[in-house]
Amino acid sequence: MSADPVELIQILYKAGLEAVGQARRHLQQGDIASRSREITRASAILTELSLAVDRESGGPLSRNLIELYDYMQRLLIEANVEQSEPPLAEAGRLLATLLEAWMNCRPPQEVPRPDPWQEMPEIPPAELATQCAHQSWSF
Repeated sequence: MSADPVELIQILYKAGLEAVGQARRHLQQGDIASRSREITRASAILTELSLAVDRESGGPLSRNLIELYDYMQRLLIEANVEQSEPPLAEAGRLLATLLEAWMNCRPPQEVPRPDPWQEMPEIPPAELATQCAHQSWSF
């Protein structure tokens, strides 16, 4: 199984979103260890996403994206230290928005259409005329 770079980024966003969702559930259940583990997982995913940004050719977009990843990291730290749900909810919304953008960042791949003339058998013109003579045509 192999994935192209865009698919890999999408996979990371989905995993980050899942980790934040799990952290929220564990926070509601009072499971501190599991909450911390999921926040740590989400933080590691954000670190990977940040490292994947092409800083040289990305220009202002790459700087803004890195700043957004940094902001989400701070939200995760706040949620973990304060045992608070709102920062997790905000991080989840941001990840969902970014995932949606990445899911739509390229046009759908067009399915190649076969050339209909390639599938046509070679019929000599005289035989074709005979076959067509038996057809009833109405316009």
